[in-house]
Amino acid sequence: METLTQILVDWGYGGLFVAAAIAGSVVPFSSEAVLVVLLGMGADPLGCLAAASAGNTLGGMTCYWIGTLGRTEWIAKLGVNTRQLARARKFMAGRGAMMGFFGFLPVIGEAIAVMLGLMRANPWTTGGAMLAGKTLRYLAVVLSYKGIVSLF
Repeated sequence: METLTQILVDWGYGGLFVAAAIAGSVVPFSSEAVLVVLLGMGADPLGCLAAASAGNTLGGMTCYWIGTLGRTEWIAKLGVNTRQLARARKFMAGRGAMMGFFGFLPVIGEAIAVMLGLMRANPWTTGGAMLAGKTLRYLAVVLSYKGIVSLF
C-alpha cells in the first residue's frame, strides 16, 4: 500500500486523480493520504481539490454503473432480503438522484451509488450531486490541513 501511495504521489495531480478514483469505487483506499502528502509538498490546493473531486466522482459513478447492471434478484442472492430492498427503495425513491450527494460517506456511499444505479436514477443528476458532496468533503480535508499547518 505504501508503494502504491508513493507512486501516486510521484504522479502529482494525475496520481491524486487515480487515488481518488480507486477510493471512490468499491476498492478500499485512502486518497486523503495522497492529498495531504501533495499539499505538504506545496501542490496547489485548488488543483488538488479539482483532481481529487473529479477522480472520486468517477469512482463513485462506477458504483452507479455497477448498480445499473444488477437486477433485484442478484441483490437478493447477496444476502439482502426483499423486505430490506423494498425499504431501501422506498427511502431512496422519495429523494431520487440527489441522494448521490451522500456518496462521499464511507461504505454507505458506495451502497447509495449502487442503489441509485439499480433504481435507474438520472445519471447526470446523480453525478452532479455526487460531485458536490465529494468536493465539500475534500474541501474540508484541504482546509483542515491548512488550519493545522498554520498552527506550527
